[in-house]
Amino acid sequence: MFDFNIDIHKLLQQLTYNAKDPLLFNSGFFLFFFCLFLLGYQFLYKRKLTRVVYFTIFSLYFFYKACGFYFGFILLSAVVDFNLSNWIFTAKSNERKRLILFFSIVINLGLLFYFKYTNFFIEIINDLKLGSIKPLNLILPIGISFYTFENLSYTIDVYRGKFKPVQSFLDYCFFLSFFPKLVMGPIVRASDFIPQIRKDIYISKEDVAKGLYLILGGLFKKVVISDYIYVNYVQYIFDDPSRHSGIECLLGVYGYAMVIYCDFSGYSDMAIGMAKWMGFTINENFDSPYQSSSITEFWRRWHMSLSSWLKDYLYISLGGNRVGKFRQYLNLMITMLLGGLWHGASFNFIVWGGMHGLALSFDKLRMSMVAKLPKSNFLISKLTKIFGVIITFHFVCFCWIFFKASSFEDAEIIISQIFQNFNGTAWQQMFTAYGTIFGIMALGYVIHFLPKSFEFISIKVLSNISMAGRIAILLIFIWIIIQVKQADQVMPIYLQF
Repeated sequence: MFDFNIDIHKLLQQLTYNAKDPLLFNSGFFLFFFCLFLLGYQFLYKRKLTRVVYFTIFSLYFFYKACGFYFGFILLSAVVDFNLSNWIFTAKSNERKRLILFFSIVINLGLLFYFKYTNFFIEIINDLKLGSIKPLNLILPIGISFYTFENLSYTIDVYRGKFKPVQSFLDYCFFLSFFPKLVMGPIVRASDFIPQIRKDIYISKEDVAKGLYLILGGLFKKVVISDYIYVNYVQYIFDDPSRHSGIECLLGVYGYAMVIYCDFSGYSDMAIGMAKWMGFTINENFDSPYQSSSITEFWRRWHMSLSSWLKDYLYISLGGNRVGKFRQYLNLMITMLLGGLWHGASFNFIVWGGMHGLALSFDKLRMSMVAKLPKSNFLISKLTKIFGVIITFHFVCFCWIFFKASSFEDAEIIISQIFQNFNGTAWQQMFTAYGTIFGIMALGYVIHFLPKSFEFISIKVLSNISMAGRIAILLIFIWIIIQVKQADQVMPIYLQF
């Protein structure tokens, strides 16, 4: 009886929220959770209403396990924006439509501002000696930045007449809480997703193969590459850069560039892959961004769901490129500054966004000048592209220093160490101590620069393997992941946003 009670207690602990071990794709409990979900889904997915109810309940439970009772905010925002969007649609006058839209924007951004930026502005007020306000004890709800943007895009699209609001609250709740993309995106547009909710589900063998490829690839990027490099090297460099030589800091920056890419794109790939297995399509979020030959191309390839959201709902709303060159550059700066602030309540993120805004403005000017020049021959255009990739990559890495560093001082120390205390002769000792880490880092870059055809060939091979073979590959891969997984769960970087 005693053992039975202990087991019940342990089971209840597993089923309830644990702040020290939230439910994420790379957590041990998620495998059990996902397998249980798929088992039930096999029997229900053909019944549309039952499927929606089942999926929504599981999604809300997943969110509860990820962030505790903060999951109530997504229900609150669903209720608010479902009703406001329908009121916008039925409003008789444009003035009334604008007033309701304004109300929606204030509620959504107000909630985001309160949790994410209140203490930031309290700190500014205190630093400027304008007051002495005690910071609030606030915890940022997981995923709030992502589902806030989804809510806003929904109501704005309804206001613009691009999308007719759904009449079923259950459908809207399903869209907003869809668990593969709930915690860290991609940011999904209602106009892309909601039409899929009530359609007949058909999952082809190609869908299964692509889902498997994305899930396994995402796990590998997150657990094997990102977590390993971060825990065993990158965090030491950024925690106290003054203790490390310039070459160590430079490799730490290169390492972080791979860490943040593999961390976020790996999570996005898993979300897209899981959605494929359930018969839903989520748009791609990353497209080998370090292969970009310009900063404009980089932002077409990096966090594509955020980039397109900022373009469609902020940049274009400011006037885009329709208001003259100066205003276009100013609009780019405003968009990227606010994009930086979206990532976090810190001047480091604002500086990071500002540098990208300046680079985008300069790139627009460069492209307008290049367009007037005669076309280069094949060799020159290839060399120009290679040179562009190298320059763009290093500019992005330079900006990552401010994104990752805990303060301006730490960012300045890293830059100073690289340019004033490089100590290139220490490379032999470094490779002796960190050879495995640099090997995995190099592997990450090799995989990143593989041509797109590698993905197509891999998916084709997986689609021709039997279901038993795919299950065997999945189990073997999970076993390998367990062997290399860090003892303590490494929180995804974008979880803080």
